[in-house]
Amino acid sequence: MDETLIIVPTYNERENITPLLQQIFAAVHSVHVLFVDDNSPDHTAQEIRKAALDFPGQVFLEERQQKEGLGKAYLHGFDWALRRQYHFIFEMDADLSHPPSRLPEMITLLKGDVAVVVGSRYLNGVHVVNWPKSRILLSRVASLYVRFMLGLPVKDPTAGFVGYRRSALSALDLSKVSFVGYAFQIEMKFKLWRKGLSIKEIPIVFFNRERGQSKMNSSIIWEAIFGVIYLKFTTIKKQR
Repeated sequence: MDETLIIVPTYNERENITPLLQQIFAAVHSVHVLFVDDNSPDHTAQEIRKAALDFPGQVFLEERQQKEGLGKAYLHGFDWALRRQYHFIFEMDADLSHPPSRLPEMITLLKGDVAVVVGSRYLNGVHVVNWPKSRILLSRVASLYVRFMLGLPVKDPTAGFVGYRRSALSALDLSKVSFVGYAFQIEMKFKLWRKGLSIKEIPIVFFNRERGQSKMNSSIIWEAIFGVIYLKFTTIKKQR
């Protein structure tokens, strides 16, 4: 079994499946990819099964019965990965916003002395393509808010292109990770940092999706705002 797994949650991402797999396997030949599909009405799961025929033994599909959010999909994938003894486990969006070309460097860092590696949009400037200015501003303000409130030394705390050592995920009680959107990404990084694990950011260029629809909505934004407050005061309470 290969030691690296890339987890890709999907909901109505049928058009992106084949190009995503082609880009991943062009960058790293021997990884495995697990799609976690939340019963997409556009038949994403069928497209995954079809595309997987071109990569025998390397592409897997877990189908869930309802849409429960990004965080729940990743937790499902983490459990799947840990039970199968993968050494390095990645989060990646299905919409081609994260460049697979950065995977080799990220894997190399995890094989060294880094526990968590983050593909950062905001390391050494802003590296986002085709986002409206309002979206960039919202994301940047959210990052500054998180860093101010939590003291988290990560410039892109809501980043979704993340690699973990198996030991990093095993250090957390994943059953107590409760958020689903941006707040899930913040919660994971914050709890791992609080455990004293090393987090390394590398710069990436983030590309806005060209196919399909964004899953961003107001509930995800509000969850992130109040999720940060919850994490802060939960930490303060534990320190008393």
